[in-house]
Amino acid sequence: MEARLFALQRFTAMLMAPFVMVHVAVIIYAVQGGLTAGEILSRTKGNWIWILFYGLFVLSVALHVPIGIRNVLVEWLRLGRGVAFAISALFGCVLLVLGWRAVAVVGGLVS
Repeated sequence: MEARLFALQRFTAMLMAPFVMVHVAVIIYAVQGGLTAGEILSRTKGNWIWILFYGLFVLSVALHVPIGIRNVLVEWLRLGRGVAFAISALFGCVLLVLGWRAVAVVGGLVS
């Protein structure tokens, strides 16, 4: 299981790298262009490309981060692997729900 988690974390890191670069580029573009939050939301509302992009970004983060937190809980706090897995899995679920909720709002799928 450890090898699979290691591989999954490395795979999600590879996925997140372009997501982060595009996200930072969009932020720089928006700031330099003087866009307001309202203008940004009007551009993202109903845009399935951005919804898919940020939805996959959230999914990769929600898989990647809990693996690292699990390792910290085991190695630094000396928690048992089962307890550390439960805590990190719960944290990953929270990230997933909050992230997808934000994507839905920014994408205009809910208000």
